[in-house]
Amino acid sequence: MSTTAQTPSAGNALYGGVTNRRVTIRDLARAKERGERWPMLTAYDALTSRIFDEAGIPVLLVGDSAANVVYGYESTVPVTVDELVPLSAAVARSTKRSLIVADLPFGSYQGSPQQALETASRFMKEGNAQAVKLEGGHSVAPQVEMLVSAGIPVMAHVGLTPQSVNTLGGYRVQGRGEAAAALLKDAKELERAGAFALVLEAVPADLAAQVTEQLSIPTVGIGAGAGTDAQVLVWQDMAGLSPRVAKFVKTYANLGETLRDAASTYADEVVNGAFPAEEHTYKS
Repeated sequence: MSTTAQTPSAGNALYGGVTNRRVTIRDLARAKERGERWPMLTAYDALTSRIFDEAGIPVLLVGDSAANVVYGYESTVPVTVDELVPLSAAVARSTKRSLIVADLPFGSYQGSPQQALETASRFMKEGNAQAVKLEGGHSVAPQVEMLVSAGIPVMAHVGLTPQSVNTLGGYRVQGRGEAAAALLKDAKELERAGAFALVLEAVPADLAAQVTEQLSIPTVGIGAGAGTDAQVLVWQDMAGLSPRVAKFVKTYANLGETLRDAASTYADEVVNGAFPAEEHTYKS
């Protein structure tokens, strides 16, 4: 598979392409064939999802990172299916073009392929997602096979898998040294199981590029260098809302400071009587 990027036509580009339908997993596969890179962002609510959809982001991930940025948990482990399904539904209702991928949270699929099917079915039926994502290597290949055979597209996720943070001993780079071969093996097994894409998180850039070259499905990097087919970031990290971010995050705005300034200005105007002013007041 050549990694030489080609310039897609305006009509079929994943980012910025004009279309009156949802992006599909076939569109992602064709982008891989063209060597087209594309962006993915997390999304958890109607307002920001609509903005990202209008901006042309082709894939939105309703991530279990909602555990941290929406619900205030310290890790992704505590968040439940019941907490994530409504977020997926909100994102789906507020978008027209983006492919909506929903994370299966910890404990909702590892038990068996049947458990994975039951959980994924809820995200597809109640959450209106078009695909699901799960973490793990060869151990979840049977789950991937079951879901794909049932008609549920699966995005896989290897490298740093946050749901396994307790086993990994913290948020550490994965796939260094002898572990690289095991990660590559897992990636190939997940592709054989039917995954339509693979997230590579916190792995060395040269390993991520090797995996990308050897797989026919697109890879999505997060802390995996520039050699993957796509990139994903938690939108609050990208936009400068998160108080702390990982090394691999680039912030493209400072919304945290903007919101603090807006809240302070609002509060000052309420206290000194400047708000509401005449133009904000109804008359009889």
